[in-house]
Amino acid sequence: MMRTQERHLIVITGAAGTGKTTVSHYLEQQFGVTRVLTHTTRSPRQGEADGVDYYFETEASFFKNHFIEHVTYGGHLYGSSEEGLERAFKKNRLVCLVLDTAGAQTYLQRFPELVTILYLTVNDPDQLKERMVQRGDSVTALQQRIHSDEYIRDLQVPTSLQRHVKIIVNDHWQATTAKLNQLMLQLDD
Repeated sequence: MMRTQERHLIVITGAAGTGKTTVSHYLEQQFGVTRVLTHTTRSPRQGEADGVDYYFETEASFFKNHFIEHVTYGGHLYGSSEEGLERAFKKNRLVCLVLDTAGAQTYLQRFPELVTILYLTVNDPDQLKERMVQRGDSVTALQQRIHSDEYIRDLQVPTSLQRHVKIIVNDHWQATTAKLNQLMLQLDD
């Protein structure tokens, strides 16, 4: 049973385009789960705002934070900081964080009692490309991302996470939300 005084972190991971941010927003809207904002040096997409979607950084400002993990993905720096995690926990005892699979492994190693890891996937990997186009990724950014080692790595659950993840196939939003609702009930038991 997750008692209200206990901190808990839901780590959402998977390849680009699997719906990690959408799931994070759903948990926030439906269950009041606070999102841990991460840092990035990429430019904001249309409609994104600093301090709301990410902490948008320059390379110089990026490294002024105390990172739990950080990576270069698609030519940009991404990372989660101790400061961001603490800001989220000040708002709520139940928080969620979107990470790549390497970041999820770091959190599992560092906070094994604190995390639940959700791995999102789809049955048709071609759908991921279409979703990235729909969200506004440029053709150049899309090509760079789908050929990156990180993207290829994130298309499957790493061996070190296999016994620790809850896999959600995000092909149909209604089925995904049913699984998320079930997960939240389990965390509350």
